[in-house]
Amino acid sequence: MPLFPPTSPSLARRLRAGASGVALAVVAATVAALPAAPALAEPLPDYCAPEGCHDILPPGQNGSATLVEILGHQAFGTRPRFSSSQLDMYDDLVHYYDGLTEEKLDDFFLDATFGVPSGDVGRTYKPRSDVTITRDRHHGIPHIEGTTREGTMFGAGYAAAEDRLFLMDVLRRVGRGELTSFAGGAEGNRGLEQDLWRNAAYTEEDKQAQVDRVAASGERGAQALADVGDYIAGVNTYIQQADRGRYFPGEYVLTGHKNAITNAGRIEPFTVTDVVGIASMVGGIFGGGGGGEVQSAIVLANFQDRYGADEGLALWQDWRMENDPEAVVSVPGEFPYSGTPENPVGEVSPDPGSVEYYDIVHDRHGSAASAQAAQAPEPLAAATSAPPEGGEVTVEDLPEEQRAELEAMVEEGDLSAAEGVFNEGVLPEGLLEPHGMSNALLVSGAHTESGNPVAVMGPQTAYFSPQLLLLQELQGPGISARGASFAGVSFYVQMGRGIDYAWSATSAGQDLTDTFAVHLCETDGSEPTKASRAYIDSSGDCTPFEALSVTNSWKPTVADGTPAGGYTLTSLRSEFGLVQSFATVDGTPVAFTSLRSTYMHEVDSIIGFQRFNDPDEITSAEAFIDAAGDIGYAFNWHYVDDEDIAFINSGANPERNQGTNPNLPIDAYSDAGWSGWDPGTNTATYIPKSDHPQAVNPDYIVNWNNKPAHGYTSGWSTGSVHRGDLLDTRVSSLISGGHRFTTASLTQVMMEAGTADLRAQEVLPLLLEVIDSEEVTDPALASAVQGLRQWNEAGSQRREPFRDAGYYSYADSIRILDAWWPRLVRAQFEPELGEGLYTELTRAAQIDESPSGNIGGGTPGSVNQGQPHRGSAFQYGWWSYVDKDLRTVLGHDVEGPLGDGAYCGGGDLSECRTVLLDTLAEAVATPAGEVYPGDAHCAVGAQVCADTVIHQAVGGINMWPIAWQNRPTYQLVYQFSGGR
Repeated sequence: MPLFPPTSPSLARRLRAGASGVALAVVAATVAALPAAPALAEPLPDYCAPEGCHDILPPGQNGSATLVEILGHQAFGTRPRFSSSQLDMYDDLVHYYDGLTEEKLDDFFLDATFGVPSGDVGRTYKPRSDVTITRDRHHGIPHIEGTTREGTMFGAGYAAAEDRLFLMDVLRRVGRGELTSFAGGAEGNRGLEQDLWRNAAYTEEDKQAQVDRVAASGERGAQALADVGDYIAGVNTYIQQADRGRYFPGEYVLTGHKNAITNAGRIEPFTVTDVVGIASMVGGIFGGGGGGEVQSAIVLANFQDRYGADEGLALWQDWRMENDPEAVVSVPGEFPYSGTPENPVGEVSPDPGSVEYYDIVHDRHGSAASAQAAQAPEPLAAATSAPPEGGEVTVEDLPEEQRAELEAMVEEGDLSAAEGVFNEGVLPEGLLEPHGMSNALLVSGAHTESGNPVAVMGPQTAYFSPQLLLLQELQGPGISARGASFAGVSFYVQMGRGIDYAWSATSAGQDLTDTFAVHLCETDGSEPTKASRAYIDSSGDCTPFEALSVTNSWKPTVADGTPAGGYTLTSLRSEFGLVQSFATVDGTPVAFTSLRSTYMHEVDSIIGFQRFNDPDEITSAEAFIDAAGDIGYAFNWHYVDDEDIAFINSGANPERNQGTNPNLPIDAYSDAGWSGWDPGTNTATYIPKSDHPQAVNPDYIVNWNNKPAHGYTSGWSTGSVHRGDLLDTRVSSLISGGHRFTTASLTQVMMEAGTADLRAQEVLPLLLEVIDSEEVTDPALASAVQGLRQWNEAGSQRREPFRDAGYYSYADSIRILDAWWPRLVRAQFEPELGEGLYTELTRAAQIDESPSGNIGGGTPGSVNQGQPHRGSAFQYGWWSYVDKDLRTVLGHDVEGPLGDGAYCGGGDLSECRTVLLDTLAEAVATPAGEVYPGDAHCAVGAQVCADTVIHQAVGGINMWPIAWQNRPTYQLVYQFSGGR
């Protein structure tokens, strides 16, 4: 969203006359034409403690770039104003958190008090008469104040479109399964839309029915629909104005939807059903849970094949770790849910080798059939470099010579500087795979310096440019909040603050999804096979699967040069959910379907978010807990005000019939399944709010997607070591030592945990204890062991000694552990488990998630497993398995062991030590170039670069890399000193 006109009138005229319709001067003129309004006249009620209200969302608020700005960025390294203004603030914390004080928080976070101080007002305007938007002059964050609720919602939509229009369009196309037709046929785009269509396929009628049902649910539902309608009106008004004024995002030109010279083409208006599609995508990524029962059954079958039926089942249960007694939890108490029953009924297991995963892609043609792809362009140094000291450099700041060059590009229609910006896709393939993300640290007033609780929390939503989230403040009748919302559904603040309270979420991942085995049939009565496309429904009839299809085609554009091609995506729907695979069970052909409790209920959670934003509704921790009960997605919610901290797990948790085992596929025709389930509406009986993990005012609450409470069934490998321990050990020890927390000291704890290597902190001491059972006589190994010990004793940090050092402290020890971990895991377990079982286990639970990710294209068990440059790390891995097994070998007490014996070295300490030393020797000899093989961003062997966080461009503007840090993308730091 450009705010200032170029200094060259000639360039401005020519831009308006024909180039892109995105002239900087036109934007300024349009803004100037809007009625002016003063800054907020009266201060809003605000109860922040001194230095108590902060937040940050890198890289910046402005996620919209005109064609001129994209060309300027790609050619000369300029960026739109406010597109990166928060990035260095965010990154600086990892380098300077030592000795952090409350006064210094302003160096790393934004002031999150309500309103805009008069001296900080950058721009004030009224997109219509009943709403005023004020943006601050340092970061351009919109503070939206409506005299009517309708105006507030309209303003939220208008501001969202100003800041994220192209991203919003991308997200709605993903929600429709139409990303390739919109943004190009890049492999990443194909993978992303296929993931969505495989797990959340809907017709437009399905989406509208969800909206209508919520609107008819009562007063709040009707208000929610009205709010969405007003929000969309604001979005569409901006689209109309930007199109007429020719200052829409330049990506519409690069992807072939608008003509830079004639302005021909159309930006499609948004609809209510687009909101459903975006909500299903966001909820599926961050608020889903469960599934994977077919793989779980395959692992069970492998255990039983190797160890026999009874011992195999017992070992499978140990490795499953659904309720490990040693797992770190966030709240006290027992909250049983979705555990394996003592006397299961309706369990199903596929016949060995019979599972065939259903391919939803049909009728491939062109590059979709030939696998042709456009070559990813080398990142331009100018476009990925940090700005010079002094802040952002915009197109307006270019010297006259470069402005003239840019003017010539525009006049001649030369878009070559932006060619191929989407050749790898606009969003990463695999984005829709559920990931545990986000963390929270809350300390009660009994352990703070001021006596008021402190919270440091936020969602880890990966890193994009622009960010999937946006910042805003909303003030109007029935709404008073500031914080972050996902682009396209930002009619309410989803995580942030109210007048005297703040809240945030972490992904919970409890089991909302079950797999059902449905019998295949032929409608003509003939013998079914795995190729049959009809099933026996709940009434006993043979019914064809409903085919939900979308056809996509693409052709080369400036942004994505993938050759022309296309295909049809067809998801098969049954009463029992969407088909995932076909198999046989005792010789009978079946389809395995996936049924999620929030399927067909993607927008139901809107009621809970509406309540979070209502100051008359949220008056206490208990009121917040009650409101969270209206959110169907699987989240852990964290709350703080001036007196209380609180935790509540949300989710539409289906109540399962007695004997149902949700950890394995379910016979659709058995007594197992969901209590009170209605296949017509996909509704069921849900467990009451009181049975969800919750607490008010424990000494502290920490969560990093760990188990919320004992008894609440977790995913694979959730055991004695979890990245939640990085938070829990620090906070609990400080409380035990009498520390009185401040906003600064709790932030420092978060950041220290966010630079720690979980394997080094929690598991390395046991590895060294085994090795230290005898003297290490090999000089090279002795040196490596000593280096690893020193790194652990120094805090196990992956951190540069000073900013831009280009190397880590203890760099060689870090390299050794990165190379050692996958080798020691395989050598520790595979000899006893056997290759087949070991491989199937790695498919159920990956062995590692190091910060450097899969730069070398790693596979399960390899040194390079994970997603590169993502930031979030150490959530998934075999750390608990290694920990429990080594403790067993050493003779330590182990609750919930992996069977009766040990795996490493057959349970013999000396043999286990040999296994560890042999694999350590291999790791020591592994060169950095193999551990960090390099990619388009990093040279071979560049350890620090391999870990760096890189913002994926969802548009034409790239960002510079930042240091690795395992922390929330959007982060809140809050303390209130009073309340209503």
